[in-house]
Amino acid sequence: MLDCDSLLFSDIVRGLKTRVLGKKEIFHYTEIDSTNARAVAMADQGAPEGTLVVAERQACGRGRRGRTWFSPPADGIYASLILRPSLLPREAPQITFLTAVAAAEAIHDCTQLDVRIKWPNDLLVNGKKFAGILTEIHADRDVLHYAVVGIGINVNTSGFPEEISDRATSLLIETGRRFSRAALLRDYLREEESRLIQLRTKGFAPILARWKELADTIGRSIRVEMTGATCEGWAEDVDPEGVLILRDRKGRCHRILSGDVALL
Repeated sequence: MLDCDSLLFSDIVRGLKTRVLGKKEIFHYTEIDSTNARAVAMADQGAPEGTLVVAERQACGRGRRGRTWFSPPADGIYASLILRPSLLPREAPQITFLTAVAAAEAIHDCTQLDVRIKWPNDLLVNGKKFAGILTEIHADRDVLHYAVVGIGINVNTSGFPEEISDRATSLLIETGRRFSRAALLRDYLREEESRLIQLRTKGFAPILARWKELADTIGRSIRVEMTGATCEGWAEDVDPEGVLILRDRKGRCHRILSGDVALL
C-alpha cells in the first residue's frame, strides 16, 4: 500500500513538468459536489488557463447526459482543468479527443495496460470502462471563451456498485497494484499540455490520427443509443469534426454527433 497518496498542491507540483497546466492555481477539496461545476464557476469569474480543481471525493460527480460518476473517497482522480484555447465553438470536440489521447498515453506509460478509447469519451481496459471525460464550454456563436475538461479515473478502486460492476474496472483491479494518484495526475497534465501545443502548432489531424490508432470503435459493428433513437451498423470512421460515421444495415450513412456506443 502506498505510504502517502494525496492530491494536495504540494504533492501535485512536486515534479510537475508543465509550463501552464497546474502551474497557475490548484484548488484541492476533500469533498465537492463536482469538480467540473466548480471549475465552470471559476472560469466564469475569469480564472486563468491551467487552473486545476481536484477532489478526494465528489458527492455529485457528473458524467455525460446527466449521469453521475462513482467517486469513492481517495481512490480515484477527479479533476477538472480550465482551458482557453484559440478554437471556434464548432472545434470544441477536439478538446475531448486530445484529452482522451493524453490520458491514454499517460496511463499506458505508467501501467503498461493496453488502454483503448471508445467514442466519444471513455477509456477502456479489457472492454471495461475505467475513465471518462466530460468537456463543457462557454461560447458565443463564433467565440469559444473557455473549455472545462473534467476527467475521472478509477485508480485504486477495489470494487463497484452492483449495477455497474460488470462494465467498470480500475487500474488496481486490472494490475493488482496500487498507483500514486499524484504521479499519474502529473503524467496526465504533461501529456495534456503536450497535445495542446501539438494542436496549436500542427492542427488536429495528428491528434485524430493517434486517436484512431487507440480507438476500439472504428471498424466494428456497434449500436448507438441517442436521445429518442437507436441506430445499429458499422462504425466506418470519425471525421475531422469528431463526428462518428455509421453505415446502417441498409447501407445508409449516418453522422452521429452524440450518443452511447455499445459493441455488437
